[in-house]
Order: sequence, then C-alpha cells, then structure tokens
Amino acid sequence: MTDYLVVGSGLFGSVFAHEAALRGKHVSVIEKRNHVGGNIFTKEIEGIQVHMYGAHIFHTKMKNIWEYVQQFATFNNYVNSPIANYNGEIYNLPFNMNTFNKLWGVKTPAEAQAKIEEQKKSVHLSGTPQNLEEQAISLVGPDVYEKLVKGYTEKQWGQSATELPSFIIRRLPVRFTYDNNYFSDPYQGIPVGGYTQIIEKLLENDLITVETGIDFFDKKDEYQDARTKIIFTGMIDQYFDYALGELEYRSLRFESEVIDSENYQGNAVVNYTDAQTPFTRVIEHKHFEFGKGNKGKTVITHEYPKTWQRGDDPYYPINNKKNKALYADYVKMAAEKAPNVIFGGRLGQYRYYNMDQTIMAALQVVKQEFGD
Repeated sequence: MTDYLVVGSGLFGSVFAHEAALRGKHVSVIEKRNHVGGNIFTKEIEGIQVHMYGAHIFHTKMKNIWEYVQQFATFNNYVNSPIANYNGEIYNLPFNMNTFNKLWGVKTPAEAQAKIEEQKKSVHLSGTPQNLEEQAISLVGPDVYEKLVKGYTEKQWGQSATELPSFIIRRLPVRFTYDNNYFSDPYQGIPVGGYTQIIEKLLENDLITVETGIDFFDKKDEYQDARTKIIFTGMIDQYFDYALGELEYRSLRFESEVIDSENYQGNAVVNYTDAQTPFTRVIEHKHFEFGKGNKGKTVITHEYPKTWQRGDDPYYPINNKKNKALYADYVKMAAEKAPNVIFGGRLGQYRYYNMDQTIMAALQVVKQEFGD
C-alpha cells in the first residue's frame, strides 16, 4: 500500500518523498513530463549542462538548507553577475557603482547618491506612488528606470508599468559599491553535473516508485483514495477544476540552440531591457560552469515571457491583491473538500519561491507530518 502519492517531481515533491521514505513510508511519485526534476531539470548538450526551463542559480542565507542540498551534489562557486543590454549599451546589474559610472560618469558613492537624488527631484511626483512606474522613479530616478527597469518589467509582466501596482517593486537593489554580485546571500553556486542528479538522488530509495508521463487529472478519481495522502504540487485552482475562477500566472517560452562558437556573449545571463527586443534575456549555459563543454560549441537560450493560458506551463504566480484573495478562497475550499491533500510548491501554495525556500517549505511539511 502507498502511504503518500506525490504529484510532481520538482524540488518540493522530491524532498518530501525522500524524507517520507527515510521514515519508512511507501511513496508513489507521478510526473506529467517525461522526466523528473520539474523546472530545475538540466540536460547535457555538447558537454554543457543546459537549464531547460530557465536559469537556476542556487543561493540562500540559510546554512541548514545549504548543508541539506550539499548531500546530493557538489556545487561550484558560481556567482550571479548578470548584465543588461539596452539598445546595445551594456550595464552591470544589480544597480551599483559600475552601473552609475556608465550612466553618469560618477566615481564615488557620494556622487552617485547625489545624482540619484537630483534625478528623483527632476520628476514631480505628488504623494504616494500609484503604480510601478511612479514607484521605480521615486526610488532610482528616470534614467535608471527608462533604461533598466521599464522595458524589461513591461515585457516580464505583459502590462504597462503605469498599470502595474507599485508594491511589485517596493524596493530596488541599489548598491553604492563596485560589486556585481547579484545576490547578497553567503551561499551560492551551481551543482557540478547539473540539477537533475539532485532529484534523482532524492528519489533513489526502494520505498519510492516514480512514473513519468503520467497526468494526475487523467485518473484523478482513482488517485483520490482516502487511504493514501496526496502531496499535490500543481496548480491549486486546477485541482478544483477552477471552481472559483482562474488564478493568474505568467508563462515562458524557451528557444535553445547550439551555436558554433566558443563564447557567444561572454556572460551567463544578459537581460535585454529595451521594449523592442521581444525576449527578456539570453542565457549562455556554459558560463555557469566556467566554460566547460565541447570546444567550439556553446548553447544559448532566448527567454520569452507570455500570458498563461490553460495548457501552458505556469512559471510564476501574479501575486496581486485579487489573486491573493482568490488563493485564500481556494485554501478554504481545500480545508473543506480535500482534507487528505497537502498543497505545496510554487503552484500549490501560489508563491514565488526560490529553490531554497521550496526546500524549506517541503521540510516544514515533513515536520508537520512526522513531528520530528
């Protein structure tokens, strides 16, 4: 008999399955895709570990989570230092002294701070910012906003910045140092050999069975056996057949190709921040591994945001007030109509989790279930 049915083999489901099996529980994992790993799935192409569903850089402030994931892979010391391409002009991210020097020629933190204050005063905003555009300008001024925020953000969200709520960017990372390290977390890196091995090792237990290419909704009634608890990592609204309406998500389209080049763009991540370029960024995967891979070959991926529609893969929730209220209604419905189901992960809990947060959330469920 199966004690737990885990729907989805991403980080949340796999961590739970691993921990349940360590406690002697029989676990069945089903996965809709033809591979395990969810969105952190990596595939070797031309000797390069390609992030098939967008760039994933592991980073965390939590020492216990860093030590936990180290059990399943050796991590390199990759530090995320993306750059922005605005109509051919190159800027460092996050916004730092290199960025400000390129924009205005300033050389010291005091000069940069004074310039930002001057910029902010040049635009007359009355009262509390009413939208994302006003919020961004109130934080960094019009130059940074126009070149590095506006176009990218509007492509990412599929809406005008004047229509987006201000709370999306309550703060922007502004650093008055010449430091291009995007994350301030003390632990970060990329697993040597890719992320897929982590999932495979998590699921490597005689008490765990794994089936890919299986859609839970094809046999939902059959799976809802009262004797088996369900860990559901898909969309909570889909579980209830959108009974209260659809939650909103953003989706992505990826176009990957092998290029006959040793080095295509000189960096792992290049954001395209102008409005005219249809994609938001280009990933060159070999730079995550410091150039490892077949000589004279590289793999790049163009990333195109898109509005989610049924049938698309949902990549991140749109956490505005309307959707948060609707999600709260689904949580109430879950308590009443699906007491035997635990909803987890980005889609099940409708939260924009990073990888470390996903692991932490799964371990919290483990603690609630098993009390240790």
